[in-house]
Amino acid sequence: MPQIEIRPAAITDLNNLAALDASYQSDYVWQMERALDEGQTGITFREVRLPRAVRVEAPRTPIFNKISDANTTVLSAHLTGNLVGYIHIEERQLPDVSCVGALVVRPDIRRKGIGTSLLLAGQEWAANQGMRRMICDVQSKNYAAIRLLAKMGYEFCGYNDYYYANKDIALFFTRFLR
Repeated sequence: MPQIEIRPAAITDLNNLAALDASYQSDYVWQMERALDEGQTGITFREVRLPRAVRVEAPRTPIFNKISDANTTVLSAHLTGNLVGYIHIEERQLPDVSCVGALVVRPDIRRKGIGTSLLLAGQEWAANQGMRRMICDVQSKNYAAIRLLAKMGYEFCGYNDYYYANKDIALFFTRFLR
């Protein structure tokens, strides 16, 4: 496979970035179960195989009002000169924490290491900005992203069941940088 080039996105990349298909297919979901008893609450997630694969739209449309500044960057992935993916990272109001706003790879070339390369480049950018931790949010149906984050050493750190407009549960994963 040709080498993947990761570089800061240029203004001229914006339309092509926004045009990339961020939807995905999944055979699994992280199903949430809640147990509420007096004095305690228990939340568990379990991986459940769906009866058939589902196609899921991205929970939010990327807004590229900033390509790069001290607190935000968009890194693009290129393969043989063609734009094939991007990662959008921003510093949040939490101290020393960066968040992945989007990680998108063109559907026809997923599972070829491009997402991993983008995530590694994003971690390096965040560490160079003085960030100590990276947080990613993913939909409970985004099994491929959950597996990628686990492979990259991210740990489940929470959820929000009112985070996305489409009512899917947001799962949060974190990893310390350096």
